[in-house]
Amino acid sequence: MYLACDYWRKKGILDKCDVHYISGASVIFGVPEYAETLKKIVAKYKIKVHFGANVTAINGEAKSVTFETREHHDHVRLRFSSIGASCYGITEDEKDDTISNVTLNYDICHAVPPQSAPDFIKESPLRDQANPLGYVEINKNTMQHSRYPNVFALGDCTNAPCSKTGAAIRKQAPVVVENLLDLMNHNPITAEYTGYSACPIPTQYGKLMLAEFDYTNKPKMTFPFDQAKPRWSMWILKTKMLPWLYWNKILKGTA
Repeated sequence: MYLACDYWRKKGILDKCDVHYISGASVIFGVPEYAETLKKIVAKYKIKVHFGANVTAINGEAKSVTFETREHHDHVRLRFSSIGASCYGITEDEKDDTISNVTLNYDICHAVPPQSAPDFIKESPLRDQANPLGYVEINKNTMQHSRYPNVFALGDCTNAPCSKTGAAIRKQAPVVVENLLDLMNHNPITAEYTGYSACPIPTQYGKLMLAEFDYTNKPKMTFPFDQAKPRWSMWILKTKMLPWLYWNKILKGTA
């Protein structure tokens, strides 16, 4: 979204574009320091945000997306662009008058579907029974299953409350290896994963914000400068260095 807006800005047509960000989250980013930067980027590009929204339908033929929102109806109307007023419509949900169904017409729609564990996990005893998405139930620090001590899990399939990123898996893997070996050797399990994750967020062509944080939603910055500020150096890290690191080191387990 940010790169698209930057492209349209360079082409001189951003003021003719009506950009909406529809998210089930309650904020633009979970870590306040990074969220403040993204709020400014959203304002810069005049992006309309809709938080706490649940997308219920995407109609490819009609080029429309429908979502549920608890925003006040009049407030919703005011937040939408005046460009082409026919681009949206609002109908009240009969079951609950605090929920509105909002339909937007689009030219370009980038949709991210809900994520869940694969069926073979979701339908197994390993799943977290309290989680409808079927993730493996583990101790978020040791990565050991909460009910089956001989089972460990890592990555996108777990119910650990961390961002599901390659950076998270890179930190989880050594913990799983160490704890698994300790279990096999009848030693106490001591290695812990603290929820570290990293999200490289390009805010425009040539600038990127590298968000690093842990379970506490506190920044865990690797470099000796403020990573909440988008930088050219972080863009180079993402576009040049990280791909090489991924293919040549991370996949081999040497980084």
